[in-house]
Amino acid sequence: MTVDELLEHGFEAVSLPDGSREIDGVYIGDLLSWVMGRAQMDNAWITIMTNVNTIAVASLTDTSCVILAEGVEMESDLVETARQKEVNILSSSKPIYETAVQLSQLLA
Repeated sequence: MTVDELLEHGFEAVSLPDGSREIDGVYIGDLLSWVMGRAQMDNAWITIMTNVNTIAVASLTDTSCVILAEGVEMESDLVETARQKEVNILSSSKPIYETAVQLSQLLA
């Protein structure tokens, strides 16, 4: 499944410089140092963190996308930074657990 295909399932694009990225797994976490050591390339990363370090960690780990759950919003200047760094950011109004379950079903 690609990041673009998630848009057909209720996820909203916040920053989408490369929607053709394939998703090969999911990682959930908010402790950025933990995510840096455990998220895998091409994972969809579910979080509620919306600071500049989130973008840096997503770029470093080469995740397919960051999914902001719980309806959290990212500041517009950070959205622009994500675009410049070619980091896909999506959002979901659902709680983290429901977002993870939905992704699990979509990737099965």
